[in-house]
Order: sequence, then structure tokens, then C-alpha cells
Amino acid sequence: MLLFFGANPISYETIDTIEKQSGDLIVYAIPIMAVLTLLEIWYSWYSERKNYNTKESLGSLFVGLGNVAINLAFKLGFIYGAIYVYNLVPWRMELNWWTIIPCLLVYDYCSYWAHRVSHFNRFFWGTHVIHHSADNYNLTVSFRLSWVQHFKLLFFLPVAFLGFHPIIFFIVNQISVLFQFWQHTEYIGKLHPIIEKFVVTQSNHRGHHGSDEKYIDKNFGAIFIFWDFLHNSYQPEEEKPTYGLTTKMEHKMDPLHLNFHEYKDMWHDVKKAKTFKEKWFYIFGSPGKIDKIKKQKV
Repeated sequence: MLLFFGANPISYETIDTIEKQSGDLIVYAIPIMAVLTLLEIWYSWYSERKNYNTKESLGSLFVGLGNVAINLAFKLGFIYGAIYVYNLVPWRMELNWWTIIPCLLVYDYCSYWAHRVSHFNRFFWGTHVIHHSADNYNLTVSFRLSWVQHFKLLFFLPVAFLGFHPIIFFIVNQISVLFQFWQHTEYIGKLHPIIEKFVVTQSNHRGHHGSDEKYIDKNFGAIFIFWDFLHNSYQPEEEKPTYGLTTKMEHKMDPLHLNFHEYKDMWHDVKKAKTFKEKWFYIFGSPGKIDKIKKQKV
């Protein structure tokens, strides 16, 4: 036990080795994701399902490419930060591949709360609203991850402070992102009931993207759906969801608007607010409540 938790600190001189061993799973997966997306686009056209919008899909592509660039640019910084926290705690774990399993569970639970808070706190909703802004549900929606999503890194600090090796941490992060790619499709129906109640399936996640009253703020799990059963936030997919935001967006292709429109609106709301309490509410209040209040004022 002491040997397992008494790993030596990591020297910053080995950061190149850490980077290589952490892998670039997402970069390697891009060709596969591209082929699957093109196949879905073709089948959508062939079957006349019409669940693709050209401007919307291009907007998703631009956002996704920007995300890849941002992650590559800041990768070394993230590794430095992970090494710093790892060296800080005395219960550092050795690099053992089986620790991927407990790390994945802890990471996914943190992801559940990061996701849930993002739906009830406007500041963090600003990092997530882009993902819900598409009116069509297809594989390109998985590319719609905010360029400022790293504000939510604080929700994952418990994973780092538990002493998991940085290489394990970064591999688990990539596994989580890649697993969520295949959730964004209408071409896979409901799976076996046991699977539906264990992992986040396409059906579970379609419900999450619904803007209908019954689907709003439900199914926050990333990989495992049992967190939603545990915290009473599960809603099975019943009738087909209405995708997109309750207030539709006009600029479907502009990546800057897609990424920052909520913060722009937030700034205008704060400037108009008269009291500190009101300003605080427009920054950190519930997006749903804020939307209702603003519609009442119109």
C-alpha cells in the first residue's frame, strides 16, 4: 500500500515523456470521426431524413477545429498544472494502468456535476450553451464544445488531488471525450434496458438535448447514466425530442457568435441591472429563470 501511494514526484524535465505517453487519442481518432460523420451525412441524404443543415454543420466544424487548436496550444500548460498538483499531494499513485478504472469513475462523477452546474449557473452555461444550440441532432453536434470550456477545470480538481498519475488523468479525459462522440446520432435507437440504465446511450443523450419541458435539465451523465438515477435527474427518451435552445439562434455558422453570444448577452444584462444583487443574478443565476424574466420584460 505504501509503495502504491508513495510514488516519487515527477520532474518537470520529463514533461516531454509525459506528453508522449499521454497520447493524442483524439487527434488519432479524427480521421475515423470524419469518415463516420461523412457516412451519416450521406445516409441522411439517401434516406431523406434531412437531419443536417449545411450552415449549422459548418459552424460545428469551425468550432471543432478551433477546439483542436486551443487544446494543442495549451496542452503543455495543462500537463505542467497536472504535474504540480501530483507533486503537491503525499498520496501520489504509481503509474499503473488498472488505475484507469477508478480514475474513470471519479472523473465521470466530476463530469456529471460540471455538466449539471452548467445548466443551472449562467456563467458556466456560457461554456456549454453552444453544445445545445444546434436545431438538428447529428454527429457534428459533438464538435460543438466551447472554446472557453476550460473554465470548468475546477470541477475536475478532485481527480487530480486524489493522486492519480497525470498520464492516467489525460488518457481518461480523452476516453470520455471520444465516448461522447457516438452519442450524437439519431440512427441508433434504444439499446437493451440494462445498457440504457448503465451507460449514456444515444437515446439517453437525445433526451438531454431536448428543449421540451420534460427533457430540459435531465440526463447529465457523460459515460455512466447511473449518476442520474442516483441524483434523480434521469428522463428516458419517449417522444422524439425537439432539439436546440428554447430561443433559437439566427447565426448558425459564425463560430465567434456561437462561442461568446451568451457572455455578450450577460454583459448587456449586467450593465442594465441597477443593484448588485440583480447584477449577481444575471451572472450566476439560473439560465432558465433569467430567460423567463427577460421574456416577461419584453
